[in-house]
Amino acid sequence: MLYPAIQTLLLSFRDWNIAPDQPSPWVGLDNYIRAFGDPVFVDSLVNSAAYTAFTVPLQMIVGLSLAVLLDAKLPGRVAFRVLFYLPVVTSWVVVSLLFQYIFSSGDGLANHVVVDMLGLAPENVSWFQERWSGLFAIAVLGVWKGIGWSMLIFLAALTAVPEALKEAAQLDGANALQRFRHVSMPAIRSALSVVFILLFIGGFNVFISVLLMTGGGPGNATQVPLTYMYQQAFKFLDFGYGSAISFTLTLVVLAASALQYSWSRKRMAD
Repeated sequence: MLYPAIQTLLLSFRDWNIAPDQPSPWVGLDNYIRAFGDPVFVDSLVNSAAYTAFTVPLQMIVGLSLAVLLDAKLPGRVAFRVLFYLPVVTSWVVVSLLFQYIFSSGDGLANHVVVDMLGLAPENVSWFQERWSGLFAIAVLGVWKGIGWSMLIFLAALTAVPEALKEAAQLDGANALQRFRHVSMPAIRSALSVVFILLFIGGFNVFISVLLMTGGGPGNATQVPLTYMYQQAFKFLDFGYGSAISFTLTLVVLAASALQYSWSRKRMAD
């Protein structure tokens, strides 16, 4: 794992020439300076941040809600657990193409719901022809596919909460909501922290759905760092710049994750 990572880091400091026996001059930090001066790359970071801000809270809220329902030992909960987790194990390629069809500008299901059923738009929406509508479609897929994973982690944490604590709170007159707030939530705080950090990292590393649903278009409007890196490296063969984009994203995510981890540990210590 370390060898290709180190080689890619070294690659980011060169103007790499893919042709054999051709010089690849050392350019130092030029590729990194170019990245932060590149409006497409900066916009791609904004797109990833918007995607993460939309998907992470929804995955956590809906996943936790489903976990609470399944923890209540309702009839058929095993079947519902499998049903809710099914999107997690489906292929990203398959579901990306499926959602591309759902959000198609013609007779897609999304337009049927928005125009015909809810009347929110007078005519069919061209979802992938605008920046934010395209990112919305991609984010909906991200939420749908990730809820089951969050649910499973939260369900495991909830089942580990001692029943004695819940029964003691019930004897003290606490209702279901109060038991969840004052007994279950403090007990699963570490799981909440871990899920949040992992979902945050996953949000900034979104790739396959963007590549297949919009290709970063129209006009680079829906690019995210990994699709832009892929384009620069494998379409334009600018491997040095692509590597710099990759490591810039790594540093941004590591810094943000470290801050979140430090804040979470401080909250748990309090």
